[in-house]
Amino acid sequence: MRRLVPSLFLVLILVGACQPAGPTAPDTSSAGNPDTDPTVQAPLPTGTEIPTSLPTVEPTAEPTPGIGTVNVSSVDGMPQVYVPGGSFLMGFEDGYRDEKPEHTVTLPPFWIDRTEVTNGMYTLCVTAGACQRPRRNSSNVIDYYFIDAQYANYPVIWVSWEDAQAYCTWAGRRLPTEAEWELAARGPDGYIYPWGNLPPAENLANYDHILADTMAVGSFPAGASLYGAEDMAGNAAEWVADWYAADYYVMSPELDPAGPDSGTRRVFRGGSWTYTPDGIRASYRSFQEPDLADFETGFRCAQDANP
Repeated sequence: MRRLVPSLFLVLILVGACQPAGPTAPDTSSAGNPDTDPTVQAPLPTGTEIPTSLPTVEPTAEPTPGIGTVNVSSVDGMPQVYVPGGSFLMGFEDGYRDEKPEHTVTLPPFWIDRTEVTNGMYTLCVTAGACQRPRRNSSNVIDYYFIDAQYANYPVIWVSWEDAQAYCTWAGRRLPTEAEWELAARGPDGYIYPWGNLPPAENLANYDHILADTMAVGSFPAGASLYGAEDMAGNAAEWVADWYAADYYVMSPELDPAGPDSGTRRVFRGGSWTYTPDGIRASYRSFQEPDLADFETGFRCAQDANP
């Protein structure tokens, strides 16, 4: 019997070694410690303010336009130049009777087409069914002036005041008033010509039969006005919005004048390639019946500036 005890003891030891281990107790040494326990949020430093709403983000303001700013029309691709408005002397004491008296006019800011409306632009309106074709296809010396693609960048002519009005409406613009046209041409300092007070020259304008017809718009950049408006002297004369009255300047309001309420003739400005130096002055006034059209008169449009 004494020889069985050691064997039984050995068996008991071996059986105990083969039993599966029991569950291990969790290590709680780091529980609740924000430095070592990722489930615990560290306290905010003393004095920290907790925001109760998102910060307000102010919208970025559009840059304010100024002299030299150009806006391109999405309808016809016309670049428009910005005229800041303000006060200027309209008229010319050394001019003709209907240019007198010189008087102060104050205008709000506006945009005006950089050049005269071209054949190519006007064709878009005709194709859209919003404009009539010019009365003739020809110019003074070019038989297919309106329909030949090589003259697409020349000013449209043979259009009446009604045609010009229809085009500007289609393009989302309007004809400029006589006062707007004059300010855009001569600036606040009352220049005699768009480029200043020097007399005309062949590099400044198309005038006085130096050429026998119109030229492509923008052909005389040295003759541009202070605001960048081109061809405001010579090339093609330009319809404006106003009715004509010879004595209108005597009664014209100071603030944003729009011309007489009625009349029989409309004003056009700037003179053409046929006009003498006197006739392309920025204050010179021309007029004719609104349903007439000829080979030397076109137009440009204007648009109110955003407030």
